[in-house]
Amino acid sequence: MDPVVGTVVAVISLLIVITLLKAVKIVPQQRMDVVERLGRYRTTLSPGLNLLVPFVDSVRSKVDMREQVVSFPP
Repeated sequence: MDPVVGTVVAVISLLIVITLLKAVKIVPQQRMDVVERLGRYRTTLSPGLNLLVPFVDSVRSKVDMREQVVSFPP
């Protein structure tokens, strides 16, 4: 009975760790992330530490906010 309890505890702790990793999102300073909830736009994440609802929210695209140099013909 003891190995069964150990396996169940290991599986539950693994699920908790995966859920926490999916809930915390760190966005770098030069970027903003677009979040979708179940396929519809929800919000735009600003740089820093952000919290998401695991398995419901997903980052759809990552927008680079740095300046881009474009050369124009004279």
